Amino acid sequence: MNADTIPSNSVIDEAPDILVMSGVTKRFVLRKDNSLKERLVTLGRNGRRHREDFWALGGVTATIKAGHTVALIGHNGSGKSTLLKVIGGIIDPTDGSVRRRGRVAALLELGAGFHPDLTGRENVFLNAAIMGLSRAETESRFADILDFSGIGEFIDTQVKFYSSGMYVRLAFAVAVHTDPDLLLVDEVLAVGDEAFQRKCLDKIRSFQEEGRAIILVTHSLSQVTELCDRAILLNAGTVAYDGDPREAVAQFRDILEERRVSQHPDSSAPEAVIHGASAHAAGREADAEVEQGDDIVVTMDIEFAVPFDAWTCAIQIDNTLGQIVYGTTTKRLGVTMSADVGRRQVRFTLRDTSFGSGKYFVNVSVMEPFGRHVVDFPQACTFDVADNRLAVGMSYAEPVFVDLGMHG
Repeated sequence: MNADTIPSNSVIDEAPDILVMSGVTKRFVLRKDNSLKERLVTLGRNGRRHREDFWALGGVTATIKAGHTVALIGHNGSGKSTLLKVIGGIIDPTDGSVRRRGRVAALLELGAGFHPDLTGRENVFLNAAIMGLSRAETESRFADILDFSGIGEFIDTQVKFYSSGMYVRLAFAVAVHTDPDLLLVDEVLAVGDEAFQRKCLDKIRSFQEEGRAIILVTHSLSQVTELCDRAILLNAGTVAYDGDPREAVAQFRDILEERRVSQHPDSSAPEAVIHGASAHAAGREADAEVEQGDDIVVTMDIEFAVPFDAWTCAIQIDNTLGQIVYGTTTKRLGVTMSADVGRRQVRFTLRDTSFGSGKYFVNVSVMEPFGRHVVDFPQACTFDVADNRLAVGMSYAEPVFVDLGMHG
């Protein structure tokens, strides 16, 4: 069933439905005979043996009202981008329906909708026309579009000569100046520089104040909790959770943890094996969330196959984006160790921690004193820091506000 529009005579409440999805599925056919020669050989035979159905979406149902900012989150391959393309009318669903109200502006792929042989100026008018603006409307907004994009004199250059950042800046500028009722953004903002990203986020916040609907696909979980009032978590093409962004992020981290455990890395070397590691808050249950001010205990289980006159133990804690949040070694602590053949446990205690809310991954290593890594165990274990609604970010401090009154 093809996507259509919500009838204008629908009964609406104070916050009208901008998007209604009912049982949306999408199937792609994956061919196993990749070359022309293979296809000629299989021509006339049972072609089904040489192709496979892949269901990118498996029955998605959701309603989004005006004024809401909704995040689509999930691991790579979960169906986020496919669903956004179905919502934007770029592809049709295999089954189910998508009903939309009002104008939709979509930023789905880098340079999507731009003709490479046209100039930036020509593409602005082309894209604005596709989104329903008349030439006169586009001309009246052109100066604002050019100013927002910041590409200056390159506006009259063919876009095939644009950098990826210039593509994104111009595409976003056009999209947000067409007065969309629904804005779709798929990770493309990550291409722009920090200054432009801040400008885009400011524009998104102004759209929120104006009561427009926004659907955002992002891998930045901090943006999900900061910008969105709702999150839809996709897993294998189906809705695993739909509701509070913080709970959606927590469940997403659980899914990532399950995938991490199923893809357990090799943590052995001829000289040593790291059998495992654990991290938990001192004085709490092993699976309890870490609270602000807790001591975190990291324990490693190591087996040495050969003796070491001197060795160093290291830990590194990363956030979900792979950024280093904390790291230390026994060498930094001034501890020297030797090891006989056999198995032993070692422990780090991190006192009075102040990590920000979220999931953290602990990487552990055994090294020689001059820095050679004997064996590594990436993401050997994880811990979760409890949600704190007073602040966001990778570190935490107790916020206190004082109004000092007028002066001068």
